[in-house]
Amino acid sequence: MPFLIDGHNLIPKAGINLRDAEDEMQLLEQLQIFCRVTRRSAEVYFDGAPTGQARTRKFGAVTAHFVRSGTTADSAIAARLKTLGRAARNWTVVTSDRQVQAAARACGAQVTSSEAFAEQMLDTLRAPAAPSTSEAGMSAAELEEWMRLFREGKR
Repeated sequence: MPFLIDGHNLIPKAGINLRDAEDEMQLLEQLQIFCRVTRRSAEVYFDGAPTGQARTRKFGAVTAHFVRSGTTADSAIAARLKTLGRAARNWTVVTSDRQVQAAARACGAQVTSSEAFAEQMLDTLRAPAAPSTSEAGMSAAELEEWMRLFREGKR
């Protein structure tokens, strides 16, 4: 199930300072890793893009929408949910804004608070990666040999 994310709502919950000039990029980096590990995709909406800077950019499984000034991420998320129609029920909206949550529920989408999502994302990012066979000190040929021995031992 893909995510629709209220970016500036999530940034401080993810341990990033909203005053940092690179706050959006830091969040996008975390989301890229999270989406790759969980095999999910996300659309993130950031409001307040300077005139001429409103755009959509793709970062792996993460699509970032920089919404022009005068429009909010909240209204952009609501508009996206409307364009999804019945398919909105296949999405999870990440926000702690009650109006956005209500709009998401009205469209049938799942809702997760920014706090709960940030905790899930940060737990995933902190989890140690499974060691590869080379890290375990075993070559692919050695692993295959052990697997052959185990298969033979089961007969």
